[in-house]
Amino acid sequence: MSIKSLCFLIFVGCTFSTYAQSQTKYADNVQEKIKQVENNIAGWVQIEGVKSVWTLPERMKYYHVHGLSIAVIHNYKLEWAKGYGWADSAMQIPVTIHTLFQAASISKSLNAVGVLKLAQEKKLNIYNDINYYLKNWQLPGSKFTADKKVTVYNLLNHTAGLNVHGFLGYEKGDSIPSIVQILNGEKPANSEPVRSYAIPGPKVEYSGGGVLISQLIVMDITHEPYDKYQWNQVLKPLGMVNSFYTQPPPKNKTALLATGYDTNGKEINGKYHIYPELAPAGLWTNPIDLSKFIIETQLSYEGKSNKVLSQTMTREMLTPFKGSDAGLGVFIDSIGNRIYFQHGGSNEGFKSQYFASLTGGDGVVIMVNSDQDGILRDVINSVAQAYNWENFYKPQKRKVINVPDDTLQRYVGNYSLNQINISVFKKGNNLFLSRNGGAPMQLFFTSNTDFVLMEIQASSVKFEKNKTGSKYDIVLKAGDNDVRFVRK
Repeated sequence: MSIKSLCFLIFVGCTFSTYAQSQTKYADNVQEKIKQVENNIAGWVQIEGVKSVWTLPERMKYYHVHGLSIAVIHNYKLEWAKGYGWADSAMQIPVTIHTLFQAASISKSLNAVGVLKLAQEKKLNIYNDINYYLKNWQLPGSKFTADKKVTVYNLLNHTAGLNVHGFLGYEKGDSIPSIVQILNGEKPANSEPVRSYAIPGPKVEYSGGGVLISQLIVMDITHEPYDKYQWNQVLKPLGMVNSFYTQPPPKNKTALLATGYDTNGKEINGKYHIYPELAPAGLWTNPIDLSKFIIETQLSYEGKSNKVLSQTMTREMLTPFKGSDAGLGVFIDSIGNRIYFQHGGSNEGFKSQYFASLTGGDGVVIMVNSDQDGILRDVINSVAQAYNWENFYKPQKRKVINVPDDTLQRYVGNYSLNQINISVFKKGNNLFLSRNGGAPMQLFFTSNTDFVLMEIQASSVKFEKNKTGSKYDIVLKAGDNDVRFVRK
């Protein structure tokens, strides 16, 4: 995950009303697994003296999540799926297993399948210069690409040295830009031009802008709309018959669409944003359909199925770039004794995550219609425990201390980084913080400067004096880098 991604995942919240859907009657042993998942939601950290295991309704209420949908894969089969809460709170429409959510960046995984199918059919070479395939737009040359060209491979695993991390989408009624306008940063596009800022190849830097270029490549090669190509060549063959890339959504799907909610629980204007950036952010789907993609990928990896991609091409997709976790449209994580492929998604009002074992046929997909993503990993941890994913969930244990009141008072104030504004305030004997006016989160101190947040997994978060020593900043450790929120 890039530093910018981590920054935007920090400190979020909304409103809640509980409605649990029991759509399918499962065998007794499966029902028992469902109960284990629902009643054993655990966070990344266990703090001495603080509750660390909850029920799913408790966690949804805590995180202010409106609606949640989940599908669990076991032994290469969909074992169960269930919806909780509201697809639309105001209209009291419950989440069902058929409710459709914006998959956001999970769109990139299915996009990679579509691009690799073209490579499999010898219609493109993923190691060729992208400008060889682009007819209606070309990536402008720069000092970074003078000696080394950007390839399709670079686009899919974020090694292209391109900017534009993600996209904001467009409200209903807004003018929708063309792909070329978006790539050039021309009005009515609301993002900057997609351009080179580093030499392609040596380093992974997440770029939704780069993946958008692959959308244009698909269109230029196939001479058909991207959503049509993805439907005919990827979604339909995988059995993802309720999913689509069409934006705005087709009218016959309107009743199935979840409404998105922002960090404060307010309904997104128009219920959801429109994303013409289809390849990086435009897929509408549900956990059941995504489970079909996961199962086919697992089987194809083992040479047991080839509905879209061959074993060779699937293995290419699931091979990480050297020294990184970036595959082609997926990320590869080694956890415990197994390797997993995964991807998360974050659009306005929607969050999602899937995790799936490379071998063994296990997996989980979770989607919420909320800007709050903390619950996703908590539920994944619960699934991992219920299904004995060996050493997947290993909570960190922390002891907390009492910090003197005058020390706490020094930290009270406002901090910022880019568009993220953090407010730290004192309530009783404890400190809390909120991001952009979102739900308060308690700071649990492990020293007079270091603290943990139950909602945010980080190796280190602390108050640290600035260079002049006059104020304290909030510093979050992200890999080998520090993310600093500056005191105002």
